[in-house]
Amino acid sequence: MKETDTATVRLTLADVERLADAALRTTGTSETNARSVARSIASAEAEGLASHGLMRLPVYCQHVACGKVDGRVEPVANSDRAGAWRVDARHGFAHPAIDLGFRQLAPAARENGIAALSIIRSYNCGVLGYHVERLARQGLVALAFVNSPPSMAPWGGSKPFFGTNPIACAAPRKTGSPLVIDQSASVVARGEVMLHAYEGKSIPQGWALDREGRPTTNPHAALDGGSMLPSGGYKGAGIALMVEILAAIVTGASLSVHASSFADNDGGPPGTGQFFIAIDPEAFADGAFSQRLEQLIEAMCSEPRVRLPGARRAAAQARAVTEGIAVSRALYDDIVERAAESQ
Repeated sequence: MKETDTATVRLTLADVERLADAALRTTGTSETNARSVARSIASAEAEGLASHGLMRLPVYCQHVACGKVDGRVEPVANSDRAGAWRVDARHGFAHPAIDLGFRQLAPAARENGIAALSIIRSYNCGVLGYHVERLARQGLVALAFVNSPPSMAPWGGSKPFFGTNPIACAAPRKTGSPLVIDQSASVVARGEVMLHAYEGKSIPQGWALDREGRPTTNPHAALDGGSMLPSGGYKGAGIALMVEILAAIVTGASLSVHASSFADNDGGPPGTGQFFIAIDPEAFADGAFSQRLEQLIEAMCSEPRVRLPGARRAAAQARAVTEGIAVSRALYDDIVERAAESQ
């Protein structure tokens, strides 16, 4: 840890993971579960996604303390068909449930060519791209669909009904990190609005509506009964509906409209769902997958202004390794206080 000025503290990625782990265990999270969540928090900070990093940790701790999340429960996996696995997170953290499911999903995909995993009674899984990238590093093409508490109205409406309902895809590359595409059905993830509210900044026009359905640049108006705007208008709302079908209807998880918030202590466990599809490209591409993917990427990037998805995250990761992560002094002090209670 290194102090940069009175307002911020600079942490190494190891510091981030260690503090997150300690704070979660202090609150009542098991060692295995805390480690799983802490890894994803450190990854989010490394990629410059502060809205899904340490900023979320105090809320995670509060939700364990109030019972919105069971920090000690162990997920349960089962399957009665080849290539189809189900995991019950049992109202615990999503991350250990996904860890358990992936231990079954990856071998099933290699054996059958394609396999799917549903997760129910789950919670916020953080950065969705983090999870599909793990499958891509095992040589699999991965798709993921996640529903979340209501924050976006259907097209033509003003009352939140869908979550931001992100989708993600990852593909292994011949060399280097996998290609990862991760995007919400809304213009931006709700966490970005939360981050702006936390930092006292206005949001850009076109991100959200207030509770009266009027465009707003006030993040608090967007969060207090307002609605995120769908990406691409009615098309983004259509994507949110598709994600809802896969992540909630197919899995049997709570609908977004019935899920309690990830951001406050009101209500019981949210019970949201995740749905993953893993594909072994060698079962379909006749050995030409890697070559054709590289041809596609090369053709795309031959245009001078084209940026490959994930390029900014990769650059942020490289900086984080050498420069560390800047965290606000107030957030750092909060987390250190939570972590110190376990000493």
